[in-house]
Amino acid sequence: MASSPTSPTFAEFYPRYLRDHQQRGTRVLHFIGTTLFLVFVGLAMFRQQPWLVLAGIVAAYGFAWVGHFFVEHNRPATFQHPWLSLMGDFRLYFDLLRGREKF
Repeated sequence: MASSPTSPTFAEFYPRYLRDHQQRGTRVLHFIGTTLFLVFVGLAMFRQQPWLVLAGIVAAYGFAWVGHFFVEHNRPATFQHPWLSLMGDFRLYFDLLRGREKF
């Protein structure tokens, strides 16, 4: 079953995601934002304060969007493909940790 242009598969989407995240500054800001998200989620579970998850989401998107608007000068894919973009964020994050991608 072929995918439509409005709903690409993750395999189709991820190369575009990487093109939209070429600058070192954008990758660093995404990495910081995703790290903060994970820290806030951990704190939310440890302290049993679910509102901290919201703080993590705000931190993650805040850092990511600064990277897009002021470093990469493009529009975040979140606006068109929120779930694929989220998957891309985590894939890039762990690929950076493993050294499969460079900052």
